[in-house]
Amino acid sequence: MRPWIKIALLLTVFLSLAGMLFLSPAQAPAAAQQPTGSVPTVTGTPSGPFITVTYEEQINVRAGPVFSGLSYPVVGVLLPGQTAPALGKTAGGEWIQIYYPGVPGDVGWVYAPLVSISPGFVPILLPPPTQTPQTTPTINPTLAAAFAIPLTPTRLPTFTPAPPVQVPTFTPAPAGVGGVPMGLVIVVLALIGIFGAVVSFLRGR
Repeated sequence: MRPWIKIALLLTVFLSLAGMLFLSPAQAPAAAQQPTGSVPTVTGTPSGPFITVTYEEQINVRAGPVFSGLSYPVVGVLLPGQTAPALGKTAGGEWIQIYYPGVPGDVGWVYAPLVSISPGFVPILLPPPTQTPQTTPTINPTLAAAFAIPLTPTRLPTFTPAPPVQVPTFTPAPAGVGGVPMGLVIVVLALIGIFGAVVSFLRGR
């Protein structure tokens, strides 16, 4: 083989390798680059009837409606303006069952006067059964006796009644001497005095 042919072959191989090494990014295959960035999520409004909290403060979400002396525990809260799908209501419409994920059954109950409900059919539901405790709490009598404070009975003071009140009595003075009126005695004494004065006057003459 002639020398110039060998040089041409070597030059061709060198140019091919250089083209592969310095290939521009625009000429690279499109599948080599992976897309980056966050994928946008699509949010929407709940379909069907839903409730909106109209009360100016947060409201309680209970495990069941409160009526006829039955009270169910609070399982969560809803903030003012927050919405939730409405699943049903009580016969009187005072309590509304909503979809509330994260609690047993993913449902809860809210008080109807604190929310507004969008138009739509809301079925009437029966309240859930009352929850019965699995164990009955008992108090250890030994532990209770350790914290019991003994009470020493104290005798009440005896009551001594006060002596009876003595009301003084006043005896009226006698009206006269020997049953004679005092006025008559005074008149008689006056007449005697006058008579004695007249006798003394006549003797003096």
